[in-house]
Amino acid sequence: MTDENDHPNRRPEGLRPGGKPAPEPDAETPFRADLPRPAKKGKSAPPPGGKPPRRRMGWLVKLLIALMAALALAAAGGAYYLQQVFLTDLPPLPGRERLYAVNRAPGIKFFDRTGTLIASRGPKYGDRVRVADLPAHVPRAFLAAEDRRFYKHGAIDVWAIARAAYANYKAGAVVEGGSTLAQQITKNMFLTPDQTLRRKIQEAALAYRLEAMLTKDEVLELYLNRIYFGANTFGLDGAARTYFDKPASQLTLGEAALLAALPKAPSRMALHRNMERAQVRQRLVLRRMREENWITDAQLKAALAERPRIGSRAMADGGDDGYVLDYATNEVLAMVGPNSPDLMVRLTIDPRLQAAGASALRAVVAGQGRGGPSQGALLAIDERGAIRTMVGGVDYGRSVFNRAVQARRQPGSSFKPFIYAAALEHGILPSDTRIDGPVRYGDWSPGNYGGGYRGPVSVSTALALSINTVAVKLGYEAGTAAIGELAKRFGLTAIPANPNLSVTLGAYEVPLIQMVSGYQVFQQAGNRITPYVIDEIQTVSGQPVFSHQTASPVPVYDLPRASMMVRMMMKVITSGTGTGAAIGRPAAGKTGTSQNWRDAWFIGFTPDMTAGVWVGHDDDRPMNRVTGGEVAAEIWRRYMLVAHESLPAREFDWLLPDPEGGEGEVLPGGPVEYRDDPRNGFYDDLADEFSQVAEPEPATAEPPAEPEPYPRDPEPYRDERLPN
Repeated sequence: MTDENDHPNRRPEGLRPGGKPAPEPDAETPFRADLPRPAKKGKSAPPPGGKPPRRRMGWLVKLLIALMAALALAAAGGAYYLQQVFLTDLPPLPGRERLYAVNRAPGIKFFDRTGTLIASRGPKYGDRVRVADLPAHVPRAFLAAEDRRFYKHGAIDVWAIARAAYANYKAGAVVEGGSTLAQQITKNMFLTPDQTLRRKIQEAALAYRLEAMLTKDEVLELYLNRIYFGANTFGLDGAARTYFDKPASQLTLGEAALLAALPKAPSRMALHRNMERAQVRQRLVLRRMREENWITDAQLKAALAERPRIGSRAMADGGDDGYVLDYATNEVLAMVGPNSPDLMVRLTIDPRLQAAGASALRAVVAGQGRGGPSQGALLAIDERGAIRTMVGGVDYGRSVFNRAVQARRQPGSSFKPFIYAAALEHGILPSDTRIDGPVRYGDWSPGNYGGGYRGPVSVSTALALSINTVAVKLGYEAGTAAIGELAKRFGLTAIPANPNLSVTLGAYEVPLIQMVSGYQVFQQAGNRITPYVIDEIQTVSGQPVFSHQTASPVPVYDLPRASMMVRMMMKVITSGTGTGAAIGRPAAGKTGTSQNWRDAWFIGFTPDMTAGVWVGHDDDRPMNRVTGGEVAAEIWRRYMLVAHESLPAREFDWLLPDPEGGEGEVLPGGPVEYRDDPRNGFYDDLADEFSQVAEPEPATAEPPAEPEPYPRDPEPYRDERLPN
C-alpha cells in the first residue's frame, strides 16, 4: 500500500519547482513583495527577466489619468470660451409666473380723430390652459407636429438634430428642424430669429435653464399658452376662440390638428386666408399621431372627414381701416415698448376721408378692365403732417400688404420736381430755355414719350409737359450728388447719396409715403414736417402715455425757390400732363409713369392737403399704356373733391412773383439777386427757327468721360420712351 506522501505527482516538501530547496521561513523577516509567489489558478507566472504586469498597468493608468486631465482642461477652456464669446449677454430667465407675461404685447383700442372707436387690435389672448384640463388628443396633436419625443429627451434632442441634419443633407436644403419645444420657447420669447451660431448656442443654454426650472408638463403648457397662431392671436385658447368660437377644452381632433399645423408658418397658413395649405399639414399631423398609436384608424378617418367652420372673429379684418390699423399698431409698439398695459390710441385718421379714399381707389381701378392696374394705394396728409387717409390696397381682406408704406416702386416722372428743385439751387430759373432734342450720356440716350422733340422750351414748360430730355440735362447740370443731397433733406431716404443720372427719370424705387412727404416740402414753403398717425395714447385706466406735440417745421429749401417750384407745378394741372387732376381750385402736382407702364402716379397738393396715388400690379407686370395723368390723376381728383367740399378755396398766399431776370427783389429774409441767364437771348432768337429738331444734336453739356452705372432695375434704362 502506497503512503500518501509517496504519490508520484506530489512535490516533496521544501523543494521549489525545478527541484531546488525552498528557504526556511523566518518569523522575523518581513513580507517582501518581490519574493516569488505561487501562481494563481488559471494564470501563468511572469516570463523570466520580464517586468511584472502590475508595473505595466501602472503606466497605463497614469496615461489614462493624463488624458482625462487634458480632456477636463479642454472642456474647461471650451466652456470658458463659450461663456465669454456667446453667453455674456444671455438674457436672464424670469420667474415661473412671469414667463407667461414677459414680452407680451398689449391689446389696443383705436379711435379716429373724432373719438369714435374704429377697432381693437393687438394680440388676442384666451384663457391660460393646463395640460390636465385638455382632451388628450389636443396636446398630442402639437407634440406630433413639433416634438414627438418630447417626454423622452432633455432640453436638447441630439437624435432629432442628427436626423434633421441627414434629411437636410439629402435634400440639399433645410427641410427639417431638430429644435425641441424648450428651444422654440426660448427663441420666440427671448432671442432674435437670426440663423446664427451665436443664437443657436444661446437658445440651447436657455433651454437647459428652462427645463431645470419647469417640469415637462409645465414646459408644454408654456408653449401652448405663448405660441403664435396667425390672425394676431397668441395661445391655444385664444386660437380656439378666434378660429372656431370655442374654448380649447372643446376642440375636436381635426380642429386640434389644424391648430397644431399653424405654428410652423402662422401667417402663411392662417385658417381664414389659406385653409387649403393648413389642411395639407393637418393631414401630416394626423398621420404622425397614428404612427405613434395616439389615435386609432377610425379616429384618423373621422378627423380627415371633418369640415372646419371658421368663426366670425377670424374673418373680421378691419375693412378699409385695416392698412392704417396695422401701420398704427407697429408705431404704437415702437413707442411703448414690451410689457405695456392695454392701451387706448387716438389716430389722426378722418373716417369720412378714409372711406372716400378707399372708394375712389376701388372704383377707378375696377373700371380699367383687364389692361388696367390690379392694385393701388392712396395716402393723404394735412398741412400739419397728420395722416388723414391711408389706403394700402384695393381689398385688405385679400391682401394685407400695405402699398402706401411698404412697397417701393419707380416713381417715373413724378420724381422730376426734385430734379428741378436741385437745378434751381444750381442757379437755373423757370424762365431759362433748354433745347428739347436728342441727348446722349455715355451709351444712354433717353427720349420723350411718344417720340419727337419740341426744340427750345422754357424750364417751366418742360416740367409742365414732362419733357424727359430737359429733365436729364438739368439733372446733369445740377449734379447727381446735389440731387442725392436734396432728396435726403426732403426725407427721401430711399435715394442714395450719389445716384446715377437715371434718377432724373425716376429710376430709383421709393415708397409712396416718402413721395407724399417730399411734395409737402413744396406745399409748406420749403419746410419739412414728418408725417404722423398717432395723436394720443392712454392706458385703459386713463393714464396718459403719449401726446403728439407738433414740432417746429425744419427749413430744408429756401422760400423763393419753393415759390418757383409751386408755380411750375401748378402749370402741370392747368396746362400740362395733369389736367385730369383739376379740382376747380388752386392745386399743384406732377404725373409719373415708369418704364413700360409698370407704375402710374399722381402726387399733388392744395394749401390744405397733400395726397399721392400709385396704381400698378404687385408682380410688376406692365399695364396697357396706363399713365399717371389718367388713372392715378382721376383717383386723386375724386378724393380731393371730397376732402375739400367743406373747405373754402384758398390761394398759396405765400408765393412770390417769379423773377424775370436782371432785377433784384426784396423778399422775406433779405434781398435776393436774380441773374439773367446769358444764354436766354440766344435761345430766344432761335425759337422761331426751331419748332422741331429733325437731326440729332449734341447735348448741351459735355457727356461724362465714362458711361455711368445704372441701378438694379427690372430693365436697364437703355431706350427711355417714358410716358408722363
